[in-house]
Amino acid sequence: MDEMLAAIVENARPRHGNGAVATYIPELGKARADALGIAIVTVEGDSYDAGDSDYPFSIQSISKLVSLALALTELGEEQVFSRVGVDPTPDPFNSIMRLEMDRINRPYNPLVNAGAIAVISFLPYRESAARTSAVLDLARKLTGNNALAVNEAIYLSERTTSDRNRALAYFMRSTSILDGDVEDVLDTYFRQCSIEATVKDLAIMGATLAAGGINPVSGERVLSSRVCRVVRALMATCGMYDGSGEFAIRVGIPAKSGVGGGILAVVPRRMGIAVCGPALDAKGNSICGMQVLEELSREMRLRVL
Repeated sequence: MDEMLAAIVENARPRHGNGAVATYIPELGKARADALGIAIVTVEGDSYDAGDSDYPFSIQSISKLVSLALALTELGEEQVFSRVGVDPTPDPFNSIMRLEMDRINRPYNPLVNAGAIAVISFLPYRESAARTSAVLDLARKLTGNNALAVNEAIYLSERTTSDRNRALAYFMRSTSILDGDVEDVLDTYFRQCSIEATVKDLAIMGATLAAGGINPVSGERVLSSRVCRVVRALMATCGMYDGSGEFAIRVGIPAKSGVGGGILAVVPRRMGIAVCGPALDAKGNSICGMQVLEELSREMRLRVL
């Protein structure tokens, strides 16, 4: 397995020249464009990795899975999905257009920026510190890594450059979608996006989702099987932003990407897979990571879609 993964990674690595690291968050622009790593953890707890599997990166929008799972656990589906939809969108992940055009002015799904910010505002905590602590605690349980932490430099970079996210949040407050103080809610959002991990950490998170909520390394039940099913379904339909349809055709497994270069993929009842390649395509997905997952899915017959 390790030899196959190493070959797939080295075959994909040269493609980084066709993409570019994210620079609209200045600190992300410091990432290594040629970095590429993969890790797999099975539901039995077996692990495999290749390439730059110890390379640390901010999980960015992959963190939306954590806050969504937390909201579903604490509030239930009816309350969460009464104000955030579950449908894919043809627009970029930070688009404001649909929020204004659609009659009910609610985000299309919890995995675009507007939806994730709204979900964070629903969480039953009075201030950012408590919300962040709850999200980070769940992320640590999902990954089995109690040392998981926020990268402060990336957090500060996000906080000072996120005008678009502020526009989304203030618009949602004007339409009564967002609860609470806008800046306080956004502080949680910036912090959760800045959680730093490796593909080894995220592969365990994926395996936990694949196993119906039981972390195969720690043995702890972290989420209910129902919450895992809902999260996996949204990953399959919305997890790769406006590239979700293309990914479903090319790879065929639920996945969630982040502009830090990470992609977390789940093969239900089999394994979690994580890749990181900071060079992105035009839709904000790792260009090398997409190729790695496509080749791996074909070689291992992983398709579930």
